[in-house]
Amino acid sequence: MSVPVRDVSVFGDAITYFNEAANLLDIDPGARALLTHPSRQITVAIPFQRDAGGLEVLTGYRVQYNFLRGPAKGGIRYHPGVTLDEVTALAFWMTWKCAVVDLPFGGAKGGVTVDPTSLSESELERVTRRYAAELIEVIGPDKDVPAPDVGTTPQVMAWIMDTYSMHARQNVPGVVTGKPLALGGSRGRVEATGRGVSIVALDQMEQMGIKAQGARIVVQGFGNVGSIAAEMFAAQGSRIIAISDVSGAYHNAKGIDIAAAVAHCARNRTLAGFQGGEQISNEQLLELECEVLVPAALEKVLTQENAERVKARLIVEGANGPTTPEADHIFNRNGIVVIPDIIANAGGVTVSYFEWAQDRAGYFWKESEVNERLADVMLTNFAKLRTLAQQRGVSLRTAAYMVAIDRVVTTMHLRGVYA
Repeated sequence: MSVPVRDVSVFGDAITYFNEAANLLDIDPGARALLTHPSRQITVAIPFQRDAGGLEVLTGYRVQYNFLRGPAKGGIRYHPGVTLDEVTALAFWMTWKCAVVDLPFGGAKGGVTVDPTSLSESELERVTRRYAAELIEVIGPDKDVPAPDVGTTPQVMAWIMDTYSMHARQNVPGVVTGKPLALGGSRGRVEATGRGVSIVALDQMEQMGIKAQGARIVVQGFGNVGSIAAEMFAAQGSRIIAISDVSGAYHNAKGIDIAAAVAHCARNRTLAGFQGGEQISNEQLLELECEVLVPAALEKVLTQENAERVKARLIVEGANGPTTPEADHIFNRNGIVVIPDIIANAGGVTVSYFEWAQDRAGYFWKESEVNERLADVMLTNFAKLRTLAQQRGVSLRTAAYMVAIDRVVTTMHLRGVYA
């Protein structure tokens, strides 16, 4: 009897994808065991004072999954749903995401269980600085390099950088990426994840004979990733027929004015009240007939319960873990192509790597150079895994994991195991 999706952990889904790929590679049991155990899981208490004077305590996490290919790398998430299981799964994914685009990083992820909108700016700063202070000994340019994620911003990264620098008694811009430009951030970083989504999507659309001009695109999630990807698709003449955020989903078969939607969000923080489309549910959005569906919100939105009703020809995972293994198998059976998260949304970590490299060199690139290098990294590695998928008769997801796992295992064998 199959286990119901709701009983399977997020980390369990990640392990399932890993095992499907690892089974096709010649990996000894010891190596597999090492790669399915996080190197370090850290839980910290974050006491902070409310503006009104009361003391509260939050829980924060940092999971450093693997260091074989370099310093650990991964974002910090502020969200009320953050758990150690989720952070571990995301750190596991980051290991393969860095490897599949051939970056010299291992995988990490962090988070604080909090709704950042419930905090004033001064409270947010106090929480961030205490969280950073608790991690001082385990983060750093050569140890672990955090970045923004859900609920965090360049300003949050600036506070982490400053806290670390004050303890180090010197300026250390390379301790985080996704910083403001004035503090050593990289041009093109804000747009990088959404740009990367559009780069691989448009490349795969061409392979599938889907013309960008007029293609119907559905984007779930209109935050940084979804909105940027939507703008990139619109610039190619695609028709964005539906978008969504926490306020709901908005559908317009003739095409949504993405510039107007972005402007509306800038004024109102969400799409609530947006008049450019008919309001529908997020569930209905996922089942619209379209050429490309971009789930760019949170995990587990495409499941065995709704997968049979998905009508897209191509799914491009802008979010981490939006598709459960059960849904993935249904999509494969139904001929729906899925570009998996570990390559589809790797644009952000790729430009984070560029930022880290620029910080260490003290020399910064033009935005056009950043974008050109991003496209080269994404397309070179996407072509490699697509070729492998065709040669081995497997899905793009399995091929992506095969490429990533092979790179990590090769590094492990070259380095050996210190024991």
